[in-house]
Amino acid sequence: MAEFGKPLRATATAIPGLTLWDLPVHGDSRGWFKESWQREKMTAAGLPDFGPVQNNISFNDAVGTTRGIHAEPWDKWVSVATGRVFGAWVDLREGPTFGAVVTAEIDPSTAVFVPRGVGNAYQTLEPDTAYAYLVNDHWSPDAEYTFLNQADPTVAIAWPIGLDRAEVSAKDRAHPKLSEVVPVSPRRVLVTGADGQLGRALRAELGEPGHIEYATRADLDLTSSDLHTARRWRDYDTIVNAAAYTAVDAAETEEGRRQAWAINVTAVSNLARIARAHRITLVHVSTDYVFDGASPLPYREDAALSPLGVYGQTKAAADAIVSSTDRHYILRTSWVIGDGRNFVQTMRALAERGVDPKVVDDQIGRLTFTTDLVRGIRHLLETGAPYGLYNLTGAGEPASWCEVARRIFALTGHDPTRVGAVSTAEYFSQAAGPVAPRPLNSVLDLTKIAATGLELGDWETGLRDSLAAQAAATGDAQPAS
Repeated sequence: MAEFGKPLRATATAIPGLTLWDLPVHGDSRGWFKESWQREKMTAAGLPDFGPVQNNISFNDAVGTTRGIHAEPWDKWVSVATGRVFGAWVDLREGPTFGAVVTAEIDPSTAVFVPRGVGNAYQTLEPDTAYAYLVNDHWSPDAEYTFLNQADPTVAIAWPIGLDRAEVSAKDRAHPKLSEVVPVSPRRVLVTGADGQLGRALRAELGEPGHIEYATRADLDLTSSDLHTARRWRDYDTIVNAAAYTAVDAAETEEGRRQAWAINVTAVSNLARIARAHRITLVHVSTDYVFDGASPLPYREDAALSPLGVYGQTKAAADAIVSSTDRHYILRTSWVIGDGRNFVQTMRALAERGVDPKVVDDQIGRLTFTTDLVRGIRHLLETGAPYGLYNLTGAGEPASWCEVARRIFALTGHDPTRVGAVSTAEYFSQAAGPVAPRPLNSVLDLTKIAATGLELGDWETGLRDSLAAQAAATGDAQPAS
């Protein structure tokens, strides 16, 4: 019989993510009532907002009916409508808790949240037991299951009714032992734009584990209307969108405008639609170009958008689209420096060739190295920081592009006074083609992301490290301190 009057409460177990829940049951002489699933109350109490889409009930006539151990490719919320069961769960996921076991008795006043990849089994302790569960994916005949033998001696589940006397299917009796089980891999992570400077930095940081997929435009056309069928998206947990059209001046041309809107908006719309449909976390990179740069203060995340050019307009549109998804991280950044052609590499080359450049001195910001940007992405994902928009650039005192160039000259052993100063208007006055307007103030407020515990790297330290890496790659002298 259900226990009446318990408060809603979760209890953690030895299996990460597997939680046992007390459910309030209200009863009298007529019977009882409970809320077996109540999203608002349960998520407030700590249950993951796992998005159930299907409700199943397994009715069992006899005491001792034993089902499982099955690990399925979705999360489950298990409860009992009538009767009582002995539940057993075995962690069959990759990781240090592979093979961990948790058991508990479940009646109508108890529920269990079972994460994807955790083997689930039960044995009925009363006749006419109805075992109910919600899942966050529709059943599919091509879904991949992982099984474990109920009698495996390694996990040694203490079934109340011996398996020799229990009702067990021949199929369940034939399941493999733990030593033969292939651990369940994590849900997949897709990195788009894998051949760009951010994509290459992500590959260097995340490596090549089997569950991470790197896709270039040749591999996956994000602008295609058929993108929703290009992958089995229910198997994905996270999409890191490192693909973008960043040619800010070319975006002001007729062809560039079309490409910018296609890559920065249409593709993002497609990814957002997929993320919403399959409860995928979407990570997206934004830019300081969504602002006009007229503010005298650093831009906070909630500052009003006011893009000046086509590139900024497409990125502002993408921000609005991504923010409409439930699970998203938007990282707004500026002055990105990574592997490949970039401002630091160009200034270093000019210094060595004896060229004395003129560099704009009225655009103010901070450099952001892709290594720090990737570290921020990883931090937000691994710590489970609240979804939303975060500014992320290098820390330290803001500087102009001219001051950055002079610092590069000095660090590479050249006279920094060789770098001349020029205004943005003067610099582009003789441009042969269309020029995108630049925000003069690109300084972003970093308070919000620092509050998540991310230690932000100083841009000058990053510059020194970048130059040292370039020098090591070419065999040149190390930069000065």
